[in-house]
Amino acid sequence: MHLDKQQIIDMLKNRGDHDKADQAQADLPDQVDTDQHYSDKLSRLGIDPKDLIGGAGGTGDKLGL
Repeated sequence: MHLDKQQIIDMLKNRGDHDKADQAQADLPDQVDTDQHYSDKLSRLGIDPKDLIGGAGGTGDKLGL
C-alpha cells in the first residue's frame, strides 16, 4: 500500500508523537510504500500498516483510507 508521507505525519501528531512526526518528516519519502518501508522506517516510528489501513475504528478511518 502507498501512503502520502503527510498522512503519516498527521497521524503521529494526532496521537501526540511530535518527535516521531519530525523524524518521519526527515526520513520518509513523499510516497511511502508500506511494504517496502515497514520493516525499518515505519517500525522505528511505532507504525503498523494495519493501523493505517483501517478496520473498525482504526486510524485508517480517520485518515480517510
